[in-house]
Amino acid sequence: MWTVRSASPAETEALAAGLAPHLAAGDVLCLHGELGTGKTCFVRGLARGLGVTRPVTSPSFVLVHEYRGRLPLYHLDLYRLRGPEEAFDLEEYFHTGDGVVVVEWADRAEGMLPERRLDVVFSFAGEDPGARTLSFVARGERYALMVREWLKGARTGH
Repeated sequence: MWTVRSASPAETEALAAGLAPHLAAGDVLCLHGELGTGKTCFVRGLARGLGVTRPVTSPSFVLVHEYRGRLPLYHLDLYRLRGPEEAFDLEEYFHTGDGVVVVEWADRAEGMLPERRLDVVFSFAGEDPGARTLSFVARGERYALMVREWLKGARTGH
């Protein structure tokens, strides 16, 4: 597990934009955290890093937004679901393989999530209202290598 601190929403977006070049078709990112911890902000940064030009919004009322960039981005927000049984028709997104799938409130689809994925856990970071802690849990060697390369580049400014 790797942990990164973000001082602001803009920094959270920048972190995600820096991760985007390391993503490949078929990647799945599962976002966990309380309401307001920056999950959608992170998706906005990923989209920008993937070359998406449309505004990214939370798809809470439609469950899925699809965006076109260097790779298709499938943004699933499962906030309104009560459990995995309500997400059964979304399972196809985990197997498309042509783009990147990002799932907010991923715990609501537990059991149908792919075994190999990158979990990102968002939490409030102390007294500063804009600060967040992002913890990255790689589930599979590809994701571990991806996070290591991304963080190495982030530390050296490349």
